[in-house]
Amino acid sequence: MTGATQGAVIVISSHVVRGTVGNRAAVFALETLGFPVWAMPTVTLPWHPGHGPASRIIADDAEFAALLADLAKHPKLGEVAGIVTGYFGSAGQVAAVAELVDAVKAANPQAIYLCDPVMGDVVDGEGRLYVPQAQADAIVRDLLPRADWVTPNPFELSILSGDEIATAPETIAVSAKKLARDTVVVTSVPALRRGHIGNLLLRDGQSTVVEHRAVETHGRPLNGLGDLASALLLGRSLSGVDAKQALGLTCASLHEVMAISAQAGSDELLLESAAQSLLRPRSPVETRSLSVVRKAPKRKPA
Repeated sequence: MTGATQGAVIVISSHVVRGTVGNRAAVFALETLGFPVWAMPTVTLPWHPGHGPASRIIADDAEFAALLADLAKHPKLGEVAGIVTGYFGSAGQVAAVAELVDAVKAANPQAIYLCDPVMGDVVDGEGRLYVPQAQADAIVRDLLPRADWVTPNPFELSILSGDEIATAPETIAVSAKKLARDTVVVTSVPALRRGHIGNLLLRDGQSTVVEHRAVETHGRPLNGLGDLASALLLGRSLSGVDAKQALGLTCASLHEVMAISAQAGSDELLLESAAQSLLRPRSPVETRSLSVVRKAPKRKPA
């Protein structure tokens, strides 16, 4: 079953001129899987900020909202089968996106909204926001309640759940359950096997960790993996693949894309060289079920 028969996907995230992060990664992945894509940039940059300071273009909040309001009135809106959101350029953009999500769901109640709550990460052992607090608050308030899928890292999960950052997969699963969404995928959780990377899936009350081998990038950070993962997860789900298999295929694809990019010595994901890895990945992954502990994680200080 091809993506085109399942409808279009709206992708709302950052856009870079050079590189494969944000919309550049998500659009390529979804179109490779066969989905027509409606792409909306939240901010335009020459490259990922990890490559150094750069100028950025952020649409005025009112203009951004007006454009999304036009999309919400499009006669073909009912053809949209999914929405994925990532990095925002301002807190004001979030409310406009929430209204678009509502419009899509009204036009197609079966549409799936995947929220990648891009807010921060653990740096040097400490969780840090890299967006303004107001923006993080808006994501929690306006987007989390509307999301069918949520894909935080452990730090972002701590913001969404109100718990301290958890390190054990079983404790992470407890926090994930508090989000009360259909499907939660927590990325970059501790793996059982040394030299592997884990991703935790919470679906139908069951917790599963899918692991793939880590890739040595020789000091070159490969940005955009979260954007790529979110797009692949949504695309596989819209194609009728169950959540556990979708995560397994996604993890296999991520490993192969990283390996191809690292072998070439690239500082960016070489998606154009790894299209087959998005369609039919062959890397092995390991899956294990979790027995979730009943003890809840500590709450953050008020």
